[in-house]
Amino acid sequence: MNTAFINVPAILVAALSGFAVGGLWYAPPVFGKAWMADNQLSTEQIQEGNKGKIFGFTAFFSLLMAINLAMFLADDKTTVTWGATAGFLAGLWTFSAIAIHSLFELKSWRLIFINGGYSVVTLTLMGAITGLWR
Repeated sequence: MNTAFINVPAILVAALSGFAVGGLWYAPPVFGKAWMADNQLSTEQIQEGNKGKIFGFTAFFSLLMAINLAMFLADDKTTVTWGATAGFLAGLWTFSAIAIHSLFELKSWRLIFINGGYSVVTLTLMGAITGLWR
């Protein structure tokens, strides 16, 4: 890892991209209704959640993901293609962890693919942003 190849603005944009993907991914017309149903959550329960805690920790963990990925990609040979590929591979890694936990929690395969798919798409985009913005 060469820290000279770590681009802080790219990391911040990559972290913010997780919010954009999540906003679309978990929107009711996309996977939101299925996600809520499989988690047995109502709209009222979602609205009662502590938004500061939820979005604060989401921002923290998205930033942590973007920093970690940027550290792995901190090389002069990194391109947008390699960034997206590395992000995709990291997404498969996290998908696998989500699947393992979810299987023991007796969650549905639909929920595993919703949550795991979000991880794959988000990390692929983060990697592409990191690789593109050198």
